[in-house]
Amino acid sequence: MKLKTRAVRDGDHYVVHGQKVWISTAQVANKILLLARTTPIEECKGTEGLSLFYTDMDRSKVEVREIEKLGRKCVDSNQVFIDGLRIPVEDRVGEEGKGFSYILHGLNPERILIASEAVGLGRAALKRAAGYANEREVFGRPIGQNQGIQHPLAKSWMELEAADLMVQKAAWLYDQHLPCAAEANSAKYLAAEACYHACENAIFTHGGMGYAKEYHVERYLRESWIPRLAPVSPQLILCFIAEKVLGLPKSY
Repeated sequence: MKLKTRAVRDGDHYVVHGQKVWISTAQVANKILLLARTTPIEECKGTEGLSLFYTDMDRSKVEVREIEKLGRKCVDSNQVFIDGLRIPVEDRVGEEGKGFSYILHGLNPERILIASEAVGLGRAALKRAAGYANEREVFGRPIGQNQGIQHPLAKSWMELEAADLMVQKAAWLYDQHLPCAAEANSAKYLAAEACYHACENAIFTHGGMGYAKEYHVERYLRESWIPRLAPVSPQLILCFIAEKVLGLPKSY
């Protein structure tokens, strides 16, 4: 873990310098959840030496710059630049140097949540596509009567249902306090891919009108990139499954 943002102890405070990227709602937030290095990197191994803080967003010490995005307009995303933010010791979460272990507790449910959102988005796109295919008539018949339209939509339905089963399995394991990292990562991967393909097929079904904002499916396709990219890339998920499930050598 090469995180460079530093929090240096100064009496009953920590003084923080550094920067972060892809921080949600920083335009309006009053509080900040911050992972920072409290032990120099050369004195640590792996994920050691990181501490977690939940503290006030002192805007005299934190500069916020919004990132204009392809989609997800309902939530602002930002870069933040921290210069001398003072954090009281009592705002530290848990023990010093153990912050990354606390963050880990949220990674699996985050993947399950993103996967569930992806399934929902894919289903919304598929519903619009099927509705349009039933209503749009060309050469005296609805386009949904053509197998060239039917088959991609049918395939998307199956992919979304299969992904949802993995989402449910991962969620059940998490609720039972059982190991679920492989299932949570797989759910995120499968749901993101199924969602993307469903949104893409929805545009194809609408033809030229799929490019028009009036029918919404172009927006769905833009939003479908989020679960593919975040919070972890599909390539890293494949590496994780290869190493942790199949026992193959670590590749990175």
